[in-house]
Amino acid sequence: QLQLVESGGGLVQPGGSLRLSCAASGLTLDYTAIGWFRQAPGKEREGLSCISSSGTTNYADSVKGRFTISRDNAKNTVYLQMNSLKPEDTAVYYCAGNRGCSTYELPFTFGSWGQGTQVTVSS
Repeated sequence: QLQLVESGGGLVQPGGSLRLSCAASGLTLDYTAIGWFRQAPGKEREGLSCISSSGTTNYADSVKGRFTISRDNAKNTVYLQMNSLKPEDTAVYYCAGNRGCSTYELPFTFGSWGQGTQVTVSS
């Protein structure tokens, strides 16, 4: 079964950048869509982006133009490049899998969740 581990979070100033990684094991990512999600304290988990097995990408309006999702199947890893970070981006970031990306805005439709990585954007 698919297992995912997020990494790359940390503390960054507003306007800064981070690259998150989602490393897979158990299965290769060749035939799996991977989504990135985040959850801030007191808020619902939010779908941010998704990349399908064919490489098609999706972005929520809140991150479009600032975040870029990519995958390296040879490394069995999906990345989320985050630029122009804002304080409201502060959250725990998760990756999870699905057959496709059509429902990435509904986090509960995804599974094989990682443990999350904390991103804090603050001066």
